[in-house]
Amino acid sequence: MRYLGLDLGSRTLGIAISDKQGVIASNYKTIRHNEEYDKLLDEVIKLVAELEIEGIVLGFPKNMNNTIGPKGELSLEFKKKLEEQLEIPVYLQDERLSTKAATDMLISGNVSRKNRKKVVDSVAATIILQTYLDRRDK
Repeated sequence: MRYLGLDLGSRTLGIAISDKQGVIASNYKTIRHNEEYDKLLDEVIKLVAELEIEGIVLGFPKNMNNTIGPKGELSLEFKKKLEEQLEIPVYLQDERLSTKAATDMLISGNVSRKNRKKVVDSVAATIILQTYLDRRDK
């Protein structure tokens, strides 16, 4: 089963994809947007068809005290829209500190600041997706 991992931000959408067996996540790309979520939704729908995606894992940004803030509400609304448009499951995955982990990983790999900005969101999406895939097997 192939999954798409999404890290929804206010300006970018990081995208990751799993292998066909749904075991290994890899970063795919980052889409820049200006809070035009309906256009972003169309882009995701196209990717689902092109890549033969069978499930979506959407990062769910909860606050450190486990409450849901404005960004979490945005993810819930995006999930609802995806489910209305697609006939595949959309799973929420806690994404607390995923961007920090992605940034730390890129720094440790000596990736320049300029290049980090280009890929950090897709790497965060990869972490979100891989966390889901690992958890699902347990």
